[in-house]
Amino acid sequence: MGSIGIAADIALIVVSSLIGGMLAHRLKQPLILGYILAGVVIGPHTGGVTISDLHEIEMLAEIGVALLLFALGLEFSLKDLKPVRNIALIGTPIQILLSMAFGYGIGRWLGLPGDSAIWLGGMISLSSTMVTLKTLDNQGWMGTLSSRVMIGMLLVQDLAIVPMMIILPQLNNPKAGLLVLGNAAVKAGIFLVGMVLVGIKLIPSLMRYVARWNSRELFILANTAIGLGVGYGTYLFGLSFAFGAFVAGMVLSESEYSHQALADILPLRDMFGLLFFASVGMLLDPGFLMDNIGRVIILVLLVTIGKGLVFGGLSMAFGYGNVVPFAAALGLCQIGEFSFVLARTGIATNSIDQELYALILTVAIVTMILTPLLSSFTAPVYSLRNRFFKKAPIQSINLPETGLSDHIVIAGGGRIGQYVGDVMKRLSIPFVLIEINCNRIDEIKKSGFPVIYGDASQEVVLEAARVARAKMLIITTPVAIISKAVVDRALTMAPGLYILARTEEIEHMQLLHDRGVSQVIQPEFEAGLEFIRQALLQLSIPVERIQQFTDEVRHELYRPIYESVPESKTINQLQNATHLLQLKWISVDSNSPLMGNTIGELNIRRRTGATVVSIMRQGKIYHNPQPAFRFEGNDLVGVIGRAAHLKAFAELSGDDIV
Repeated sequence: MGSIGIAADIALIVVSSLIGGMLAHRLKQPLILGYILAGVVIGPHTGGVTISDLHEIEMLAEIGVALLLFALGLEFSLKDLKPVRNIALIGTPIQILLSMAFGYGIGRWLGLPGDSAIWLGGMISLSSTMVTLKTLDNQGWMGTLSSRVMIGMLLVQDLAIVPMMIILPQLNNPKAGLLVLGNAAVKAGIFLVGMVLVGIKLIPSLMRYVARWNSRELFILANTAIGLGVGYGTYLFGLSFAFGAFVAGMVLSESEYSHQALADILPLRDMFGLLFFASVGMLLDPGFLMDNIGRVIILVLLVTIGKGLVFGGLSMAFGYGNVVPFAAALGLCQIGEFSFVLARTGIATNSIDQELYALILTVAIVTMILTPLLSSFTAPVYSLRNRFFKKAPIQSINLPETGLSDHIVIAGGGRIGQYVGDVMKRLSIPFVLIEINCNRIDEIKKSGFPVIYGDASQEVVLEAARVARAKMLIITTPVAIISKAVVDRALTMAPGLYILARTEEIEHMQLLHDRGVSQVIQPEFEAGLEFIRQALLQLSIPVERIQQFTDEVRHELYRPIYESVPESKTINQLQNATHLLQLKWISVDSNSPLMGNTIGELNIRRRTGATVVSIMRQGKIYHNPQPAFRFEGNDLVGVIGRAAHLKAFAELSGDDIV
């Protein structure tokens, strides 16, 4: 086509990436696969419309890598690793080393030289954070113990890209050996110490100074300048440009401006990241895929099986049982987007050849595409395992000596489950919690609640909780796929059991109701209605009209449940009736018509419709005062009723509502 300039190239990439991203979204795939596909289409290997200067696009893509790592540094927090710190901080480095050794063996088997085989091992050792998060979200696994383990390991993997980008290129100079690696490590150490000592004070101070000007444009510019400027400084220092950007983000994450800095940098990161992933696709040769289809299939199988065994084995080694090893094995067995970053570093430093780059790129894309399918097999494979192998031992704590009967079973010992348990304990209602997270088990033990360690979807665990003798089952997890498995098992063991469940997605309410759940709670919907109710109250909309509106909206959402369980509608109507009643405090002064009269003499209930429920006098509160109670000066009278009733009582008392 001839030279059309860098501006036209960028326009072509953005438009094609938009189309690719829309296609990926339509197919419920991560957007980055759409960007890579767009790069393939407009790349030099496919003919047709193509960019004029791949080298210039690659240079811009380096900014995308730097911003990607800068944002990663901003998001980095040791607090996120705390619940799964052992497997994340100790298990992940072991996983990387085992995967690298496995990849090295594959590379040597394929006839690669030793240093290229090490690069292959490094590239396959990393999994995809973007693909995994998208898959977990689509399948409803976010918030589970499995997702926390996987995200913790992914975060440490993402951090591992930094030392890999420093160390692996030194393999080009085997004569220097440890001297070169030691030199790079010393430089990195000096830079890190300098950034920690100087940057922690200097960078937040600079951001604070810029923030005082209240200029959004300058704040974004300062934010970007810090990430790219520090990155350029590390480049001059002889280290990776992206490494400096990551450290700058990590230093800035400790300031009070980190959240806004991250929010501002994300659009810029995504735009330059688009260029990076599109440039990755431009180097993918469809002809290479067709010519090497056998090698690609074999490598895909070896990587998914090998990494799956490593992740599953480490999960079990660190004490995670039940479904967690299967979820980790099937959810993290792909090659990740940071492998592209590492591969590009290998190409730029002449550490790997174009053929190895094309091979690993092709295999990475195939494994990413397969991830949602493989991850969907987690529950079936786990159920199959339980059918043929011995179940995990059941551990019970604080169960009553008399056994469990006519009790409440609470599946899920998180914040909601423990709160429900606390209320049950105060009301002396027998209950038992079921929890699979060993960290939560320790919290529950401290509270003294009866708890069973295990998976609530398994028959042996529900048997230990005596679900067949229970009055009710409360499922607190928001994950529909888990709730469905628990419901199916519980109703098989106790047909007709009343089940109360929670879900995050409105579309899952009908699904759970069809499975036999008696009442489904949608917390976000209920919170939204309460926001609306409070806002309309402040706008002086009549309470009756507000309640009529919220009743209509709630009835529309919960209609399937109301129609099949009439008691649910009755209870809800009683709850709504309380919203129509308001409690107000009315003061009684010396000139009030109430002075010296009793409640009975004034005939308050008949004349106003309001009910006196409490009177505060000289710091003492009299609840439910009798008709003979006589009003005195400075009394505060608590009355309950609808708005019209309260207005009538205020007129009778001759005073204002407090």
